[in-house]
Amino acid sequence: MTDERLGENLFPTLRKLPKGAGVIFRHYSLTRAERAGLFRRVRAIARARRLMLLSGGPGGAHGRHFGAVSVPVHSKRERIAAERNGAKLLFVSPIFSTASHPGARALGRSRFGLLIAGGRVPVIALGGMTRQRARSLSVFKIHGWAAISSLTYQKRKAVPT
Repeated sequence: MTDERLGENLFPTLRKLPKGAGVIFRHYSLTRAERAGLFRRVRAIARARRLMLLSGGPGGAHGRHFGAVSVPVHSKRERIAAERNGAKLLFVSPIFSTASHPGARALGRSRFGLLIAGGRVPVIALGGMTRQRARSLSVFKIHGWAAISSLTYQKRKAVPT
């Protein structure tokens, strides 16, 4: 997940992601022209590194709009609706407290497990995620995990996938 918090670390972070990783481009605070220009630069790196790139928001492939490939989900009702509408990948959040949604109630492991139970679509865990927290969710057979802050702020032994 990208946003303004990555700042100067955006491009170095993209270059360190393993081939085949995915990127959801956000940067909602930019003007349309600025966002389009930045997206073109990110797309060039994504192509060179063989990263899957989705754009968040209207017209992109990530969001709650018709034709979205991946969908943000915060409740069981949203999960079921996303599945019925043909989503191929769900980003369930916030699992833990996160700077992306200050003050939002985190799901925690138990509520996360209940939310995804019986689901038919692969789940990416999001919200306060780190490698250690992702490992703690392995019992739920998540497809993967996503992050913003932890990609630049935690010490890296290996890049998260």
